[in-house]
Amino acid sequence: MIHNSSHVRLFFLSGINEGMNLRVVLFSVTLLCYCFIVVVNVALIMTIILDKNLHEPMYILLCTFCMNGLYGTTGFYPKLLWDLLSPVHVISYSGCLVQAFVMYSFACRDMSILAVMSYDRYVAICRPLVYHSVMSKKKLLILVSFSWFTPFYVVGTNMILTSRLNLCNTYIARLFCVNWVIVKLACFPADTVVNNIVASITIIVYVFHGFFIVWSYVYIIKTCVNSLENRAKFMQTCVPHLTSLLIFLVTILLDIMHIRYGSQYLPQALKNFIAIEYLVIPLIMNPLIYGFKLNKIRRRIFGAINLKINLLR
Repeated sequence: MIHNSSHVRLFFLSGINEGMNLRVVLFSVTLLCYCFIVVVNVALIMTIILDKNLHEPMYILLCTFCMNGLYGTTGFYPKLLWDLLSPVHVISYSGCLVQAFVMYSFACRDMSILAVMSYDRYVAICRPLVYHSVMSKKKLLILVSFSWFTPFYVVGTNMILTSRLNLCNTYIARLFCVNWVIVKLACFPADTVVNNIVASITIIVYVFHGFFIVWSYVYIIKTCVNSLENRAKFMQTCVPHLTSLLIFLVTILLDIMHIRYGSQYLPQALKNFIAIEYLVIPLIMNPLIYGFKLNKIRRRIFGAINLKINLLR
């Protein structure tokens, strides 16, 4: 039995228990999924960066949203692909902490960016006359910096507290490392009170993000009720955002509820699906939703495709 975290060198990931033949199939599907996520997100990012007509707050925020998606996939897919073809599924102690940090900060940053995007839509629809002064380049930079760097500090604090724990188990029954799971490996009795308090504060902070988003859209909907122009703007720019928010919340809450209250007797395949769905479904759906729903981006992408087709003829 291990009694000190300084002696822990490796964690064993026991989420993969399929036979090698099935793992080859899963590897192929996972690789295809990873490549698709990278391609569609990079395409959307490059479209926004290269087209000066898209250098507006809404599209810049969408660009940061896709960048965060790539950040999250980098912390998960390469390691999973390696494990699917490896006979032993291990990760170093430091690597596990880094992966948990990436997964945790990715989810928190997604929530922060969605909150900033809802504020942008609130100002655009409810206060259109002051939109350009309120969402100035300086204000936009501050908001983007807030959404990107605050999760680093918040999650970093959680991970520092986790790294001080003495661990008595090295088996993680998941496909990847998660902070809450690492804390559960602590020796009994372990002083995890501070970890739990900080984790609770973190949850409260991002629940308030959710309340802010709801507040923003209550006012947006009130403004749109009696205006055809605002209703059209809502359908065009707000529906994609609300769809992304709903997908994110459903997938992340399902994983949180499973970690906290899920049955240990569920099939491992179902546990794996619940664990990775927020790293698959939103990252595939978000670029498609925004790419096809936002007219400027759709025209720009289809224009580039048509140009390449004409050049190849």
